[in-house]
Amino acid sequence: MKTERRRDNQQWLLDYMVKTTGRVQNFAYDEREVPVEVKSYRMIPRAMYKVASHYETIAKAAEAKGHLDTAAQLYVKACGVYMGAQHAIYEDDNQEKIFLHRKHQECFDKAAVCAGSKVETVEISWEGVQIQARFHPAPGGKKAPTVLFLPGMDMTKEAFPSPLGSPFAKRGMNVLSIDGPGQGISNIRKIRVSADNYELAAKACIDYLVTRQDVDADKIAVCGASFGTHWGSRLAAIDDRVRAVATAHAVYGSKRAIFEEASPRFKQMFMYMAGIHDEDEFDQLADHMSNEGYGARIKCPSLMITGEFDPLAHMEDNLAFFDEVAGPKEMWVFENEFHRASGREGIAGLEIYHFEADWIKDALEGKMPAGSAIIRVVRQKEGEGPYEEPNRPIYMPGRFED
Repeated sequence: MKTERRRDNQQWLLDYMVKTTGRVQNFAYDEREVPVEVKSYRMIPRAMYKVASHYETIAKAAEAKGHLDTAAQLYVKACGVYMGAQHAIYEDDNQEKIFLHRKHQECFDKAAVCAGSKVETVEISWEGVQIQARFHPAPGGKKAPTVLFLPGMDMTKEAFPSPLGSPFAKRGMNVLSIDGPGQGISNIRKIRVSADNYELAAKACIDYLVTRQDVDADKIAVCGASFGTHWGSRLAAIDDRVRAVATAHAVYGSKRAIFEEASPRFKQMFMYMAGIHDEDEFDQLADHMSNEGYGARIKCPSLMITGEFDPLAHMEDNLAFFDEVAGPKEMWVFENEFHRASGREGIAGLEIYHFEADWIKDALEGKMPAGSAIIRVVRQKEGEGPYEEPNRPIYMPGRFED
């Protein structure tokens, strides 16, 4: 009997990596992402449920005592673990996935209530279906610049921003975070991702944003994480209402690395997101999921953030796309880092969103010089992070010369 995907025969190796590293992908990192008792991939949902349920139980007890800030913090932690638990299941109509996703959303909602957050859950019509989103208003309720956040394939709209607040809100910006095709509740609703429909769904979300009285339609930006770097770049190319785009954790260029070289889980998961069970059919779809040809259509300021050795998007592919981008552009290359820039040494362990929020605010205020093409190497243990002097060589021999 043949497996559904050719790389499914590597499941024994993935199980071994889960046991020894506590991770299902991005194995270069040392931090565990699943509980130590997990010895195989199939154990993940139930083991993570136990952790999340424990956090939620403490949150409920804190809430009952009127300790609402503590409760909110705990609900956020539970929400994050439930997200990982449900995401480990890639099967339609699976009752455990549906249950875990509902718990994920419930904890987000409880955190928002305890925190007194004004976050809104909205449904956006697109091609006969509803795209669910969370709108995080800027303080003050006035017309404000707005960021459309596109999560990665392992994220949901509840992953960012936190209902407790965000770097964007602190800088006077609204955020709309979406479950695009193939993500979060769109998975539960069987809203499939295709080669090009995610950016079209995101375009419909901009259509919604410009109808709101609290959104400055002339100051809309896009922020994308991981696979959101792919979708965000393509969206900026097809919609000139996007006035700035900042993306981090690269999946630019060809998708060969993510689907054929990295953990088999990426392909397993994305085939589920696409609703495709024939690998040859999926490979044809993946061949069309490239950013090639889109860069020349991006005229707004653009920021690309990548790890120097990102296994999901090789540096030569990132640089090729950067060269193609037509508008003012900037790239931050994190020295000795892999897929994730957030929380790394080069930025003193902070989330990357703080820096992206600063950059977007500056870009929307016209501070990105026309025609600029800047590359900054964010050194791992020295230097000024993303404020480094630009255009330091990436490759040897010039790389290590002062």
